[in-house]
Amino acid sequence: MKHTALFNTALVAGLLFSTSALADGIRASLEMSKQQYAANEDVTVRVTLTNDEKVPVKVLKWYTAADGVEESLFKVSVNGEARPYLGAHYKRPAPETKDYIKLKAGESVSYEVELSSLYDMTEQGSYDIAYSVSSLQLFAPNPGQQQKLARLGIAGIQSGSVSFFHDGIEAKGAGKGQPGGGTGGGSTDGVSFTGRCSNSQMSDTLAGLAAAKSMAADAKGYLAGNNNPSASVRYNTWFGAFNTSRWNTVSGNFSSIDSALNTQPLTFDCSCKKSYYAYVYPTQPYKIYLCNAFWSAPVSGTDSKGGTIVHEMSHFNVVAGTDDIVYGQSGAKNLAQTNPDQAIQNADSHEYFAENTPFQN
Repeated sequence: MKHTALFNTALVAGLLFSTSALADGIRASLEMSKQQYAANEDVTVRVTLTNDEKVPVKVLKWYTAADGVEESLFKVSVNGEARPYLGAHYKRPAPETKDYIKLKAGESVSYEVELSSLYDMTEQGSYDIAYSVSSLQLFAPNPGQQQKLARLGIAGIQSGSVSFFHDGIEAKGAGKGQPGGGTGGGSTDGVSFTGRCSNSQMSDTLAGLAAAKSMAADAKGYLAGNNNPSASVRYNTWFGAFNTSRWNTVSGNFSSIDSALNTQPLTFDCSCKKSYYAYVYPTQPYKIYLCNAFWSAPVSGTDSKGGTIVHEMSHFNVVAGTDDIVYGQSGAKNLAQTNPDQAIQNADSHEYFAENTPFQN
C-alpha cells in the first residue's frame, strides 16, 4: 500500500510529543520534557522509531542514533531560520549486514539525544526540530529497495516538529573537534599532527596527502579541459547525465578542494579508534580525524588514503559542503543514475571521481 505521512503534535502528561508514519511503516516520534530552556541548559530530545509493519524491517543504524548521533538527523530552525549541523561527517565503508538494526513487527527503539552540542543554538528564540532522514540514507545502497520506495512515493522518515524556547547559548562543541584540540603530535612539511600520531602514521598521512593533491589536480584539470562533457563516461558514472549547472557545480567543488589542499593549513588527528576511515566537523576547517580503516587503505586507488582526504576535504562548508548520502561505489553509481542532483552533493561520489579506478575517460 502507499504510505502517507501523518503528523501530529500535542502536549501529553507534560511531554511535548510529535509523531509521523513513513518509510516502510517506520514511525518516528519525538518527545521533549520541557518547552523552555535557560542559556545553561542542554536541550535533549527522545527519539522513538516504531515498526508498524507486520514484518521485520532493517534500517541503517548510522542514521538512527543507535551509536550516538554521527550525522545530521534533524532539521533545526529558530524563528523560522534553519540552523546548521555542527557535528561530524564520517567516511565509512559501504554498509554491511552488521550496520543495520532490525525492528520486529511492532517493535520500538528509543534514543536520548542532546541537541545543543550538535546544532547552532546560539540565538535566542523559538526553535522547531524534526527528525529527518531520507530513504537513501536509511536503506542505501540497495537499488531494489530504492526502486520500491520510489514507486510507493516514500521519501524517508520525517517526524512532525516539536517546538521550544531557548535563551541562547555560546557556541558549543568547541572542545571536541576544534582545530588544534588534540593532544600530542607535531608539524611536518607545514602539516600539523595531533592525537599522538606515530612516525609511521605521519609518513603514511603525508603520502596520502600527496596522492590527494594529485587526484584533486587531475579531477580539476579534467573538468576544466573537457571539450565534450556530455560524452564523459567518467562524469556520467559518478554524477549522472550531463547538465551544465551540475557540471559547473562539480567543477567548482574540485577547484575549491584543490586550492584548500595546497594553500590551507591542514591538521590531521590520529586519535580516532572507530572502524571508519575518517571524519571532520564541517564548520571547523581544516582538521581531519583519521580512523582505523585509513591506516590499512592503499595510498591511491579505490577507497584509498588519498581518496579519503579528498572525501573529507569536500565536507568542509568553506570548500564544497558535501554530505554523506550514500557510501560505496555501488551506491554512488546508482545515485548518479537515479538522482544526479544528490550525486553532486555526495562526498563518496567526489572521491570515486577523483580516484578514477578503474580508469575512465
